[in-house]
Amino acid sequence: MLDRPRQRSAKAPLHPETGLANATVQQRLVAVRSFYEYLVEDGLRERNPVRRGQSSRRGRRPRQGLVRRLEQAPWIPNENVWQRVLVACATEPLRNRLMVALAYDGALRREELVQLAVGDFEHVHRLIHLRAETTKSQRARKVAFGVTSSELFVAYLNERRGMFGRIDGPLFRSASNRNYGKPLGPSTWSKTVEGIAHSAGVARLSTHTFRHLRLTDLARADWTIDQIAQYAGHRDLATTMRYIHLSGRELAARLHRASASIQQDRENLLAALAAVR
Repeated sequence: MLDRPRQRSAKAPLHPETGLANATVQQRLVAVRSFYEYLVEDGLRERNPVRRGQSSRRGRRPRQGLVRRLEQAPWIPNENVWQRVLVACATEPLRNRLMVALAYDGALRREELVQLAVGDFEHVHRLIHLRAETTKSQRARKVAFGVTSSELFVAYLNERRGMFGRIDGPLFRSASNRNYGKPLGPSTWSKTVEGIAHSAGVARLSTHTFRHLRLTDLARADWTIDQIAQYAGHRDLATTMRYIHLSGRELAARLHRASASIQQDRENLLAALAAVR
């Protein structure tokens, strides 16, 4: 799996030409490990050759698994790339523009976005009530949406009413002849984002990019880790940390400001030496 030739991917041009992705290898190892656990349980083998990794928590000795797990930071578009994405989105139908705006504002996962219903919106306070059955953690939560999303939402409701009549239930409906009026599925949203990525010339754009960017922007706005975790619907703060990415330029600016403050304090203390005559 680590040496086999791989197909080139436009979304991952920096990946090596050989070997499956680390996440793919991990998924396949889970299947093999489970199979051998079954054999050990039935007494057909003495041990499982696919060893598990073990952390050093609770005084345990750390142990590496068969293949080291790599955790790469998700890609976040810079301001120029984000502007290109928005320009490409401007040519999309009203429904798709609303989906992009809500995906960013609410930091919504793909499944959460396509399962939004008309009744989930509290338009007066610009809130979305995410039902527990639509979330990954199976816990309900509330997220907000901005002025632009509010305007797009009202406009889309008017367009939707003209196309499908006054119907409740799933908000986003198909306008194609094949599935006219049917609720959108996750794959349709993925194809929409792929089209936007192609138009913008941003191959690394994905449905999760909007979520990553929103949570990163909340960190830039000095939200606490607990507040961001609640907004994202994470059970584990360690998961939230993977979504927060301050750019190298921002980190450098913070370092310079901190260093300047420390340097000034040192200078003030040294000034006492010059005051001695």
